[in-house]
Amino acid sequence: MVTTTYQVQGMTCGHCVSAVSGQVGALPGVTDVTVDLPAGRVTVTSEQPLDENAVRAAVDEAGYELLGA
Repeated sequence: MVTTTYQVQGMTCGHCVSAVSGQVGALPGVTDVTVDLPAGRVTVTSEQPLDENAVRAAVDEAGYELLGA
């Protein structure tokens, strides 16, 4: 298992958490997504390291911005 934490800009409420969790959680191999809303951090646990571009696309699809990693 691999755990990676990403910084996401623009999340402000529970809906934001659900949107990001849903999109990132749908990526192949993802087993868990935890969002720290006040800190703007999304921690993802996956079977293998994730392609950052795939994570960025999922966060963009949810309507938010993945900051530089």
